[in-house]
Amino acid sequence: MVEGHASRRLHSALHALQMLIAAFAFLGPVLFMLSSGFKPSDLVTALPPVMVFRPTLENYAAVMAAVPFLRFTMNSIVIAGGATLLGMTLAVPAAFAVSWNRMAWPAVLMLMTRMAPGGLFLLPWFVMFSSIDAIGDYWVLIVTHAAITLPLALWTMLPFFDALPRSLVEAAMIDGCSDLALLRLVVLPLVTPGLAVSVVLCFVFAWNYFLFSLVLSDIGTRTLIVAAFNFVGEGATDWGALMAAATLIAAPPVVLAFLAQRHLISGLTSGAVKG
Repeated sequence: MVEGHASRRLHSALHALQMLIAAFAFLGPVLFMLSSGFKPSDLVTALPPVMVFRPTLENYAAVMAAVPFLRFTMNSIVIAGGATLLGMTLAVPAAFAVSWNRMAWPAVLMLMTRMAPGGLFLLPWFVMFSSIDAIGDYWVLIVTHAAITLPLALWTMLPFFDALPRSLVEAAMIDGCSDLALLRLVVLPLVTPGLAVSVVLCFVFAWNYFLFSLVLSDIGTRTLIVAAFNFVGEGATDWGALMAAATLIAAPPVVLAFLAQRHLISGLTSGAVKG
Protein backbone atom coordinates (compact mmCIF):
# COMPACT_ATOMS: atom_id res chain seq x y z
CA MET A 1 0.00 0.00 0.00
CA VAL A 2 2.76 2.42 1.01
CA GLU A 3 4.85 1.52 -2.06
CA GLY A 4 1.84 2.03 -4.35
CA HIS A 5 1.12 5.43 -2.82
CA ALA A 6 4.76 6.47 -3.18
CA SER A 7 4.78 5.28 -6.78
CA ARG A 8 1.69 7.35 -7.56
CA ARG A 9 3.23 10.43 -5.93
CA LEU A 10 6.44 9.94 -7.93
CA HIS A 11 4.44 9.54 -11.12
CA SER A 12 2.48 12.73 -10.38
CA ALA A 13 5.69 14.63 -9.62
CA LEU A 14 7.32 13.47 -12.86
CA HIS A 15 4.18 14.39 -14.78
CA ALA A 16 4.16 17.88 -13.23
CA LEU A 17 7.87 18.30 -14.03
CA GLN A 18 7.24 17.25 -17.61
CA MET A 19 4.43 19.80 -17.92
CA LEU A 20 6.64 22.55 -16.47
CA ILE A 21 9.44 21.78 -18.92
CA ALA A 22 7.00 21.78 -21.86
CA ALA A 23 5.40 25.03 -20.68
CA PHE A 24 8.81 26.67 -20.34
CA ALA A 25 9.88 25.48 -23.79
CA PHE A 26 6.74 26.85 -25.46
CA LEU A 27 6.01 29.92 -23.34
CA GLY A 28 9.58 30.99 -22.59
CA PRO A 29 10.23 32.58 -26.01
CA VAL A 30 6.80 34.24 -25.94
CA LEU A 31 7.41 35.75 -22.51
CA PHE A 32 10.87 36.88 -23.62
CA MET A 33 9.36 38.59 -26.67
CA LEU A 34 6.67 40.31 -24.62
CA SER A 35 9.07 41.55 -21.94
CA SER A 36 11.73 42.63 -24.47
CA GLY A 37 9.24 44.93 -26.16
CA PHE A 38 9.16 46.99 -22.94
CA LYS A 39 12.90 46.90 -22.24
CA PRO A 40 15.43 49.54 -23.27
CA SER A 41 17.23 48.22 -26.35
CA ASP A 42 20.57 47.82 -24.57
CA LEU A 43 18.98 45.46 -22.02
CA VAL A 44 17.33 43.08 -24.51
CA THR A 45 20.51 41.17 -25.30
CA ALA A 46 22.16 41.58 -21.90
CA LEU A 47 23.72 38.47 -20.35
CA PRO A 48 22.64 37.35 -17.87
CA PRO A 49 19.08 38.43 -18.77
CA VAL A 50 17.80 41.46 -16.89
CA MET A 51 14.62 40.41 -15.09
CA VAL A 52 13.94 43.67 -13.20
CA PHE A 53 13.75 46.82 -15.31
CA ARG A 54 11.72 49.99 -15.76
CA PRO A 55 9.19 49.37 -18.56
CA THR A 56 9.27 51.77 -21.47
CA LEU A 57 7.11 52.36 -24.55
CA GLU A 58 10.02 53.66 -26.61
CA ASN A 59 10.20 50.52 -28.70
CA TYR A 60 6.54 50.70 -29.66
CA ALA A 61 6.93 54.40 -30.43
CA ALA A 62 9.89 53.56 -32.65
CA VAL A 63 7.80 50.98 -34.53
CA MET A 64 4.97 53.42 -35.11
CA ALA A 65 7.39 56.15 -36.22
CA ALA A 66 9.43 53.92 -38.56
CA VAL A 67 6.60 52.33 -40.55
CA PRO A 68 2.98 53.18 -41.41
CA PHE A 69 1.84 50.45 -39.06
CA LEU A 70 -1.92 50.70 -39.56
CA ARG A 71 -1.65 50.59 -43.35
CA PHE A 72 0.65 47.59 -43.26
CA THR A 73 -1.74 45.92 -40.81
CA MET A 74 -4.62 46.38 -43.22
CA ASN A 75 -2.45 45.02 -46.04
CA SER A 76 -1.69 41.90 -43.99
CA ILE A 77 -5.36 41.42 -43.12
CA VAL A 78 -6.46 41.80 -46.74
CA ILE A 79 -3.78 39.44 -48.08
CA ALA A 80 -3.99 36.79 -45.35
CA GLY A 81 -7.80 36.97 -45.25
CA GLY A 82 -8.11 36.84 -49.04
CA ALA A 83 -5.67 33.92 -49.31
CA THR A 84 -7.56 32.08 -46.57
CA LEU A 85 -10.91 32.66 -48.26
CA LEU A 86 -9.60 31.60 -51.68
CA GLY A 87 -7.80 28.57 -50.27
CA MET A 88 -10.83 27.41 -48.29
CA THR A 89 -13.18 27.96 -51.24
CA LEU A 90 -11.07 25.69 -53.42
CA ALA A 91 -9.87 23.21 -50.78
CA VAL A 92 -13.15 22.30 -49.08
CA PRO A 93 -14.95 20.91 -52.18
CA ALA A 94 -11.68 19.29 -53.30
CA ALA A 95 -11.20 17.62 -49.90
CA PHE A 96 -14.77 16.32 -49.93
CA ALA A 97 -14.33 14.92 -53.45
CA VAL A 98 -11.02 13.25 -52.51
CA SER A 99 -12.55 11.76 -49.37
CA TRP A 100 -15.77 10.59 -51.02
CA ASN A 101 -14.05 8.96 -53.99
CA ARG A 102 -11.18 7.55 -51.92
CA MET A 103 -8.60 9.10 -54.25
CA ALA A 104 -5.27 9.72 -52.58
CA TRP A 105 -3.23 10.97 -55.52
CA PRO A 106 -4.80 14.48 -55.82
CA ALA A 107 -4.13 15.15 -52.14
CA VAL A 108 -0.56 13.83 -52.39
CA LEU A 109 0.05 15.94 -55.50
CA MET A 110 -1.25 19.01 -53.68
CA LEU A 111 0.95 18.23 -50.68
CA MET A 112 4.02 18.10 -52.93
CA THR A 113 3.46 21.74 -53.88
CA ARG A 114 3.44 22.65 -50.18
CA MET A 115 6.59 20.68 -49.49
CA ALA A 116 8.51 22.44 -52.25
CA PRO A 117 10.50 25.53 -51.16
CA GLY A 118 8.83 28.87 -51.86
CA GLY A 119 11.78 30.00 -53.96
CA LEU A 120 10.87 27.35 -56.53
CA PHE A 121 7.70 29.31 -57.38
CA LEU A 122 9.02 32.78 -56.76
CA LEU A 123 11.12 33.38 -59.89
CA PRO A 124 8.49 32.15 -62.39
CA TRP A 125 5.83 34.19 -60.60
CA PHE A 126 8.03 37.28 -60.52
CA VAL A 127 8.76 37.04 -64.25
CA MET A 128 5.13 36.32 -65.11
CA PHE A 129 3.62 39.10 -63.00
CA SER A 130 6.32 41.57 -64.01
CA SER A 131 5.45 40.99 -67.66
CA ILE A 132 1.89 42.18 -67.04
CA ASP A 133 3.00 44.93 -64.64
CA ALA A 134 1.13 43.36 -61.71
CA ILE A 135 3.87 43.32 -59.06
CA GLY A 136 2.44 44.91 -55.94
CA ASP A 137 -1.22 44.22 -56.75
CA TYR A 138 -3.33 42.76 -53.97
CA TRP A 139 -4.72 39.99 -56.15
CA VAL A 140 -1.20 38.78 -56.97
CA LEU A 141 -0.31 38.45 -53.29
CA ILE A 142 -3.63 36.79 -52.49
CA VAL A 143 -3.28 34.22 -55.28
CA THR A 144 0.33 33.40 -54.44
CA HIS A 145 -0.38 33.06 -50.72
CA ALA A 146 -3.27 30.76 -51.60
CA ALA A 147 -0.60 28.30 -52.73
CA ILE A 148 0.21 28.03 -49.02
CA THR A 149 -3.32 27.83 -47.68
CA LEU A 150 -4.85 25.46 -50.26
CA PRO A 151 -2.83 22.31 -49.45
CA LEU A 152 -3.02 23.06 -45.73
CA ALA A 153 -6.81 23.42 -45.78
CA LEU A 154 -7.25 20.31 -47.95
CA TRP A 155 -5.25 18.05 -45.66
CA THR A 156 -6.78 19.53 -42.52
CA MET A 157 -10.31 18.88 -43.79
CA LEU A 158 -9.72 15.32 -45.03
CA PRO A 159 -10.07 13.56 -41.62
CA PHE A 160 -13.34 15.39 -40.95
CA PHE A 161 -14.84 14.35 -44.28
CA ASP A 162 -13.55 10.79 -43.83
CA ALA A 163 -15.39 10.62 -40.49
CA LEU A 164 -18.78 11.55 -42.00
CA PRO A 165 -21.29 8.66 -42.25
CA ARG A 166 -21.58 7.80 -45.95
CA SER A 167 -25.18 6.70 -45.41
CA LEU A 168 -26.13 10.26 -44.42
CA VAL A 169 -24.64 11.71 -47.59
CA GLU A 170 -26.19 8.98 -49.74
CA ALA A 171 -29.61 9.66 -48.19
CA ALA A 172 -29.31 13.33 -49.16
CA MET A 173 -28.39 12.30 -52.71
CA ILE A 174 -31.41 10.02 -52.93
CA ASP A 175 -33.62 12.91 -51.79
CA GLY A 176 -32.43 14.87 -54.82
CA CYS A 177 -29.84 17.19 -53.28
CA SER A 178 -27.62 18.85 -55.84
CA ASP A 179 -23.88 18.74 -55.30
CA LEU A 180 -23.79 22.34 -54.10
CA ALA A 181 -26.79 21.91 -51.79
CA LEU A 182 -25.32 18.67 -50.44
CA LEU A 183 -22.09 20.40 -49.53
CA ARG A 184 -23.70 23.55 -48.15
CA LEU A 185 -26.70 22.13 -46.27
CA VAL A 186 -25.61 18.65 -45.21
CA VAL A 187 -21.84 18.31 -45.13
CA LEU A 188 -20.46 21.65 -43.98
CA PRO A 189 -22.68 21.98 -40.86
CA LEU A 190 -21.27 18.64 -39.67
CA VAL A 191 -17.63 19.66 -40.08
CA THR A 192 -17.78 23.14 -38.54
CA PRO A 193 -14.93 22.40 -36.08
CA GLY A 194 -12.74 21.34 -38.99
CA LEU A 195 -13.57 24.54 -40.83
CA ALA A 196 -12.55 26.58 -37.78
CA VAL A 197 -9.23 24.75 -37.50
CA SER A 198 -8.53 25.19 -41.22
CA VAL A 199 -9.39 28.89 -41.23
CA VAL A 200 -7.16 29.67 -38.24
CA LEU A 201 -4.22 27.64 -39.55
CA CYS A 202 -4.50 29.07 -43.07
CA PHE A 203 -4.73 32.64 -41.78
CA VAL A 204 -1.72 32.20 -39.47
CA PHE A 205 0.44 30.63 -42.17
CA ALA A 206 -0.47 33.30 -44.74
CA TRP A 207 -0.07 36.09 -42.15
CA ASN A 208 3.45 34.98 -41.21
CA TYR A 209 4.75 34.09 -44.67
CA PHE A 210 7.67 36.35 -45.53
CA LEU A 211 9.13 35.41 -48.91
CA PHE A 212 6.24 36.12 -51.29
CA SER A 213 5.42 39.43 -49.63
CA LEU A 214 9.05 40.51 -49.71
CA VAL A 215 9.44 40.07 -53.49
CA LEU A 216 5.93 40.47 -54.93
CA SER A 217 4.73 43.50 -52.94
CA ASP A 218 5.53 47.20 -53.22
CA ILE A 219 5.35 50.04 -50.69
CA GLY A 220 1.57 50.20 -51.08
CA THR A 221 0.93 46.51 -50.38
CA ARG A 222 3.77 45.71 -47.99
CA THR A 223 2.81 43.50 -45.07
CA LEU A 224 3.70 43.67 -41.39
CA ILE A 225 6.03 40.70 -41.52
CA VAL A 226 8.13 42.48 -44.18
CA ALA A 227 7.96 45.80 -42.34
CA ALA A 228 9.51 44.17 -39.26
CA PHE A 229 12.58 43.45 -41.39
CA ASN A 230 13.32 47.20 -41.33
CA PHE A 231 14.67 46.84 -37.81
CA VAL A 232 17.32 44.32 -38.88
CA GLY A 233 20.40 46.12 -40.19
CA GLU A 234 23.78 45.03 -41.54
CA GLY A 235 25.75 46.52 -38.67
CA ALA A 236 23.23 46.52 -35.85
CA THR A 237 19.75 45.31 -35.05
CA ASP A 238 17.24 47.26 -32.98
CA TRP A 239 16.18 44.28 -30.91
CA GLY A 240 13.80 46.22 -28.71
CA ALA A 241 11.84 47.60 -31.67
CA LEU A 242 11.99 44.20 -33.37
CA MET A 243 10.47 42.50 -30.33
CA ALA A 244 7.79 45.19 -30.10
CA ALA A 245 6.98 44.71 -33.79
CA ALA A 246 6.88 40.94 -33.31
CA THR A 247 4.41 41.35 -30.44
CA LEU A 248 2.12 43.53 -32.55
CA ILE A 249 2.39 41.15 -35.51
CA ALA A 250 1.48 38.17 -33.33
CA ALA A 251 -1.60 39.85 -31.85
CA PRO A 252 -4.18 39.41 -34.70
CA PRO A 253 -3.67 35.62 -35.12
CA VAL A 254 -3.86 35.22 -31.34
CA VAL A 255 -7.12 37.18 -31.25
CA LEU A 256 -8.51 35.06 -34.10
CA ALA A 257 -7.56 31.84 -32.32
CA PHE A 258 -9.14 33.13 -29.09
CA LEU A 259 -12.42 33.96 -30.85
CA ALA A 260 -12.52 30.53 -32.47
CA GLN A 261 -11.16 28.60 -29.49
CA ARG A 262 -14.33 26.59 -28.82
CA HIS A 263 -14.46 25.22 -32.36
CA LEU A 264 -10.67 25.07 -32.51
CA ILE A 265 -10.30 22.78 -29.49
CA SER A 266 -13.12 20.47 -30.54
CA GLY A 267 -11.79 20.42 -34.10
CA LEU A 268 -8.26 19.51 -33.07
CA THR A 269 -9.47 16.71 -30.81
CA SER A 270 -12.09 15.24 -33.16
CA GLY A 271 -9.89 15.56 -36.23
CA ALA A 272 -7.06 13.71 -34.55
CA VAL A 273 -9.01 10.45 -34.54
CA LYS A 274 -10.76 9.14 -37.61
CA GLY A 275 -14.27 8.01 -36.86
